[in-house]
Amino acid sequence: MPTSPWIIQPSAPEPESFLDSFGLGRRLHALRKARGLTLAQVSEHAGVAPSQLSMIENGKRESKVGTLQRLASLYGTSLDELTQGTPDHRTQLEVELEAAMRSPLAKAANLPTIRISPRTPTEVLEAMVALHRELARQAEERAATPEEARRANTELRREMRSRNNHWAEIEAVAAKLLGRVGYRGGPLSERLIGDITAHLGFSLAHVGDLPASTRSVTDLRSKRIYLTRSSRPDHSPRTVLLQALGHHVLGHDRPATYGAFLRQRVETNYFAAALLMPEASMVEMLTAAKASKDLAIEDLRDAFGVSYETAGHRFTNLATRHLGIRLHFFRVHESGTYHKAYENDGTPFPADHTGAIEGQVACRQWTARQVFEQVDAFSAYHQYTDTPAGTFWCTAHTEATPNGRFSIGVGVPFDSAKWFRGRETKHRHKSTCPAPDCCRVPPRELMDAWAGHAWPSARAHSHILAALPPGAFPGVDETEVYTFLQAHASPIR
Repeated sequence: MPTSPWIIQPSAPEPESFLDSFGLGRRLHALRKARGLTLAQVSEHAGVAPSQLSMIENGKRESKVGTLQRLASLYGTSLDELTQGTPDHRTQLEVELEAAMRSPLAKAANLPTIRISPRTPTEVLEAMVALHRELARQAEERAATPEEARRANTELRREMRSRNNHWAEIEAVAAKLLGRVGYRGGPLSERLIGDITAHLGFSLAHVGDLPASTRSVTDLRSKRIYLTRSSRPDHSPRTVLLQALGHHVLGHDRPATYGAFLRQRVETNYFAAALLMPEASMVEMLTAAKASKDLAIEDLRDAFGVSYETAGHRFTNLATRHLGIRLHFFRVHESGTYHKAYENDGTPFPADHTGAIEGQVACRQWTARQVFEQVDAFSAYHQYTDTPAGTFWCTAHTEATPNGRFSIGVGVPFDSAKWFRGRETKHRHKSTCPAPDCCRVPPRELMDAWAGHAWPSARAHSHILAALPPGAFPGVDETEVYTFLQAHASPIR
């Protein structure tokens, strides 16, 4: 996979300050050589033994201010220029290489060091510095910051929109696999999932000690997939198994960038959904429902035995391609924060300067927020929302998770609402966001009553400031995974 354009190419490592002992020593050495002086000649003027002066020039000993003043006088420069002046090219190379060899990155990689001496060729220094710069660049590329992750997500969403979120190549792979195991329609049974697993040459093991940082672990040597025995409300075992198989079927390699990791995750999610809700069966059902003007996400959920979120997201894969309906999808936390969003219908989702929607706050007037105010938490909620970009109809449902409640919804422009159940709703709101007077600023009566009399203690979202966990699989403790596999290396009986 080509390198994603969102990756910010880092500049070369900054040399250490010339106030540090090594940088200062290299500058003293360069000045002495430029004036054709020996250590013995300089030591006599500076009042320092040649051996001590050599250690100062090699950065192994700090120099007293009095000694530096005498050396500055001898070299015809000031103390400030001596400690802060711009070095020549070779001295820059020496300082940068020394700093790079001392860096945590080099130590973590257990890289060997070299002794920098006057006899070290300049081209060797240039080559060594270039190698360390490349090492730093690759490390920077792998350790995605939150902003870089948002850029990667934004780039992937652009591609999803360009293809109307329909991945024909994955649909074809899923359809072929279903044909191999004799799928005839309807929801995918546990028996057929087992047949798919066996057909691909894998076995399945449920264990009680699956690493906490994983949803599944695949032993590629024995082709065994490990799942947890315990129930996880936020992860369907069927989906997790099919996603694990998806990495194999789709030919994934270890991701080299966060963008590649994210793409693989999207592809395996799509693959699992294409098996759980096969395209042919879905299209047949959707076509009939549209003809009856009775499209409903909850019907898809019930017919295929999946979550409302899976049904809603799968609908986005097929609605534009097969029904000609443009739409949007969202998953919003009860705090109002977008966790997932997709649109190809012009919905005015909020976005930051990178184009990322995730992490932005949904307007209080939108269906995504209004659904939390409803007393009936089991029925779908429908609403029209008037916006500067037009009027949109949405249907939404709430789901409880270990991380709080989320609203899951699908919406369409006003003219397409006629195809959906719930189009007759009387719920209608107006949103002018991002205008501050829409919902960002408290109402006047509340401002008058409480402005200046409240001091909330904000919950710190420290994860926003942190870099994503490093490694090919962000957030996964590989030592923990390898220890787990070693413990289960013998066949399970």
